[in-house]
Amino acid sequence: MSAHQDPAHGHGPGKGHGHGHGTGHGNGHGHAHGSTDIDWEVMATHLENNGEIQLPALRRAAAHLKDLLGPEREVRRILDVGSGPGVMACLLAETFPAAEAVAVDGAPGLLDRALVRAERLGLAGRVSVRHAELPEGLAGPEEDGGPGTADLVWSSRAVHHLGDQQGALDALAAVLRPGGLLAVAEGGLPMRFLPRDIGIGRPGLQARLDAVQEDWFEAMRAELPGSTGVVEDWAAMLGRAGLVRTRGFTVLLDLPAPLGGTARAFLHAHLTRLREAMGEFLGEEDRGTVDRLLDPSAPEGVLRRPDAFLLAATTVFTGVRPAA
Repeated sequence: MSAHQDPAHGHGPGKGHGHGHGTGHGNGHGHAHGSTDIDWEVMATHLENNGEIQLPALRRAAAHLKDLLGPEREVRRILDVGSGPGVMACLLAETFPAAEAVAVDGAPGLLDRALVRAERLGLAGRVSVRHAELPEGLAGPEEDGGPGTADLVWSSRAVHHLGDQQGALDALAAVLRPGGLLAVAEGGLPMRFLPRDIGIGRPGLQARLDAVQEDWFEAMRAELPGSTGVVEDWAAMLGRAGLVRTRGFTVLLDLPAPLGGTARAFLHAHLTRLREAMGEFLGEEDRGTVDRLLDPSAPEGVLRRPDAFLLAATTVFTGVRPAA
């Protein structure tokens, strides 16, 4: 699983729906168009770019988690469960300078990137990695990040890649020390990046892309081992996991037009993934519009048009493990 921080929605191959990625959904390594399998290591560069773009919002989230824990709480161990390339693990290590941050993921290539990132940021020795199948892999010994060892557990858009979402939250909550905080980024709004009428194709393209992604997400969930339907009231689910003081907060990613080169490259990669995974579910006119948006030489394309922007809201749900 991996916290892939894709601001696109919280699900679908274009959302990273940050997707959390992971081994919990069977390490999907499929490449077929329309497939709900995802090869997260192939997406490594895109995932890291996601995190770079979202750093302002992620910093606000980390600061809010620090406020929730309070100045009296000594934070010694942090787990980033479904860490991907370690963007948030490194940021949490910076936010809590006395803590060890452990990036937990099922993709070794992404964990390698996390270590490289930590070295580059001067965090070597304070950011470590753990290769684990989730959620079962969380039940390791104390020295390996097992039950009752963490003061803070962060998991971004990863739980929804496990068939039993409530069971996954139960496992994450069990890793906490008494008074520890679980933070799960599993809500928000779909990313917006173009006006309603973009001058090509039928207006309202993004709304239709949203609908296609919802269908993709439902199919992905249905294919997961042990898939269980649940009302996705995340605060209530955290309560059922035995946590108290459950609540949510939202951070905003707001990159106005005109976008810089890095954000445009991210948007182009995002649309490319949507086109490859979901193109067959789009109507012919909308496929043509997306192809035009992806054309690097077209003035209407996302790499060149002046009105492209990035706007997304990510909701984080939190709960505290009661004192023993």
